[in-house]
Amino acid sequence: MALTVVIVSVVGVLFGRALARNWDALADIDLRPDGWIAGSVVLFAFAVVVSGFLWGRMVAQLGAIRVGLLEGIRVHCLSWLLKYIPGQVGSVANKLVWARSRNVSRSLTTLSFFYENAFLIIGSIVPPGLILLALGSVDLGEGGVVIVTAASVIPLLLLTSRPILRWGTNHVARRIFKREVPEAYFLGSVHTLKYQLLYLIPRAVNGAGLVLIAISMFDVPASHYVPLACAYIFAGAAGVLAIFVPSGVGVRESVFVLLSVAYLPVEQAIVLALAARLSATLGDGVVAGVYGLLTFTSRRKAGIS
Repeated sequence: MALTVVIVSVVGVLFGRALARNWDALADIDLRPDGWIAGSVVLFAFAVVVSGFLWGRMVAQLGAIRVGLLEGIRVHCLSWLLKYIPGQVGSVANKLVWARSRNVSRSLTTLSFFYENAFLIIGSIVPPGLILLALGSVDLGEGGVVIVTAASVIPLLLLTSRPILRWGTNHVARRIFKREVPEAYFLGSVHTLKYQLLYLIPRAVNGAGLVLIAISMFDVPASHYVPLACAYIFAGAAGVLAIFVPSGVGVRESVFVLLSVAYLPVEQAIVLALAARLSATLGDGVVAGVYGLLTFTSRRKAGIS
């Protein structure tokens, strides 16, 4: 908790100074909400729903059990809302509680949580990173593309290799839980690649949400849509990796500003980052509404039966 407070405080001070330096330029920015902003909120919430659907399908496949479409989305929505607890403790705990109620293996559920986050992080770093490098937004020298490609292929190969992943997982499981994780709980190479591709969908939806905000606030050329979306998706990975910061507050915004100043003035990049955070938070409100509706519906069905 102390580390969380320190990180959020430092980021807040840095953002406050940046805003103060560019305060005059901020006066010319139109901050009124409109249909584009509303669309971004819907897209941010929809990305969570898609991720919930994919997680439910993955658990059903790994455990050879039936997980309803709405059930997987409902459980994932609550886990998403619990992301504000640092370390993702609340997110994984919620799915473990659900697993216990459904008599689903805790090992399977924990492994599905690992797969989910690995797919999201790789999908947030590799394609956007390569696109930003190709567009010249990030300069890592002549071998930049090769470096990023090699650095991204290694974790993807480890993820798709069932023997290697099982060996590493069981090495930890034997020490902590005094037992091994069954081989059936691990995805094969083909299914791993399939889910990795499918998990690019919610990343792309988030990028589209950012573009809608940019269109609403600034006169952004169409040629900047893709790099700005990639910058936001890439910054999202930094927020996920900052496990001590609730929902990556400040970290995601800082990385986005750093990557987007090649396409926007710094004051606009800062405001866009903050507006995206606000829209994403409103999107979480929509996710909460979806969770409430699905919970009410499931309990009503259980009462009728």
